Amino acid sequence: MKSLPISREKAWELVKKYNSHEPDLIHYLESEAVMRELARHFHEDEDYWGMLGLLHDLDWGITKDDVKTHLTKVPKILKDMGFDDEFIINLISHGYGFEELPHLKSKERTEKIHHALAASETITGLIHAYALMRGRRVSDMEARGLQKKFKDKTFAAKVERNIILECEKLGLGLEEFFKIAIEGIKKIKDKVGLM
Repeated sequence: MKSLPISREKAWELVKKYNSHEPDLIHYLESEAVMRELARHFHEDEDYWGMLGLLHDLDWGITKDDVKTHLTKVPKILKDMGFDDEFIINLISHGYGFEELPHLKSKERTEKIHHALAASETITGLIHAYALMRGRRVSDMEARGLQKKFKDKTFAAKVERNIILECEKLGLGLEEFFKIAIEGIKKIKDKVGLM
């Protein structure tokens, strides 16, 4: 167990301090849920992985009007809360390789936890969009149906399929990753407006 400097409740307060847009808050909760489920699958630390999912876009609310500054404010915020460098690097890694983030564009994800966070936070967009299409239902969603939507590039077109495919770097096939991710979101469906 890695020690975390703040409780999950305190982390959620921190998220809400910097973010108020409801769809963003839903995305953070779903990212946390998928990361927790993945951690369970791999026998990793659920609280640590969940915290990464919950806080991964912490500074988005204060940087989205100037996207190139995204993930530049979060290191100081987290350091002030007592998080160590390893946690901060793990968190920022989901921004590696993005053209829109000049300070991270040339970096590459190398660790299992980096691929896990990137794939997890990205899959939430696909699952949520598919649930909305199904009348907000996630409780009976199946990986096979989600896979069809994944292959349809016009569906949730902004979702970066290549990042979801990083699940393969964790040794997971797409269908298995989809099952794990759907399962995670099912557990919090009431908190994110799904059924």
